Amino acid sequence: MRLNQYKPRALSACVDFYLEDCLVKGLSPRTVEGKCSALKAFARWALSEDLRRLQDIGLEEIEAYQAYLFRYRQPYNHKPLFKATIRNRLTAVKVMFHRLHRRGVIKENGLALMELPKVPRQLPRGYLDLSEIESALNQSLLHNYKGLRDRAILAVYYATGIRRMELANLAINDVNLKAGILTVNAGKGEKDRRVPVAQSACVWIRLYLLHVRPRLQQLYSGTALFIDDHGRQFREHQLTRIVSKYVRRAGISKPGACNLFRHSTATLMHENGADIRHVQEMLGHADISTTQVYTHVTINKLREVYNKTHPAAQNPTTGFEQ
Repeated sequence: MRLNQYKPRALSACVDFYLEDCLVKGLSPRTVEGKCSALKAFARWALSEDLRRLQDIGLEEIEAYQAYLFRYRQPYNHKPLFKATIRNRLTAVKVMFHRLHRRGVIKENGLALMELPKVPRQLPRGYLDLSEIESALNQSLLHNYKGLRDRAILAVYYATGIRRMELANLAINDVNLKAGILTVNAGKGEKDRRVPVAQSACVWIRLYLLHVRPRLQQLYSGTALFIDDHGRQFREHQLTRIVSKYVRRAGISKPGACNLFRHSTATLMHENGADIRHVQEMLGHADISTTQVYTHVTINKLREVYNKTHPAAQNPTTGFEQ
């Protein structure tokens, strides 16, 4: 039965209907997968509370669910959910109710006045300086031909600051080595963008394509630029493991892996005079306020400017004259 004719009643059926509607509307499978995880978790909680229809759920019930999420402890580490995770799960529910109300599946949107919890923006926890980046890059060359592939991966991260998902999805034709241009197709928010990539990174990509990828590729490798030891397109967690390995072997204890390189690219560009909007374009941020968080001025840079410009720093004896 067609989506525009079918009107589900049970909560689980409404969730399935909404997810299929998202795919029909052109949302990426990755986005729908994230919604699915959040909504299935909500449906399990609702059924445990004997809430079997969307009409049974209003502000009182969603507040109870929010309280449940705050009390919830993850089974593998017994830690609470991040505030951003809680907000994302609640957002998925609110958006579903709004969409199903507009589609006429439910007559009234019981969550129309729902307020989402605020999540304060946090500064990224660290970034790599040039010597640390060079040290991490050099670690990869100690590991035969696969190390050459890993060096190319690290070089692309450092040169472009693209997201882990975006690097995993790169195809061979997405990189114009002669022009030094990298095309990110269907990045976050399903947006395409083109970013420059340094010739130093292009050199490593070219070496990888000439000497490593042919040794790894299989019939199922397709056009993926970077492939794993079995010839498959990299999955995101594999990239995290690779980057983390070389960061740790370089003796760097800062938290993060792929995103550590991304933040380092943004911070170093900004410190060296790049306009904030150019950094925004490189990173693919829709909202410039997100970029401003990524490109915070480091304390060392702030101290340097402070010492040069503040009278108190220039004359430390001020206030102690006899």
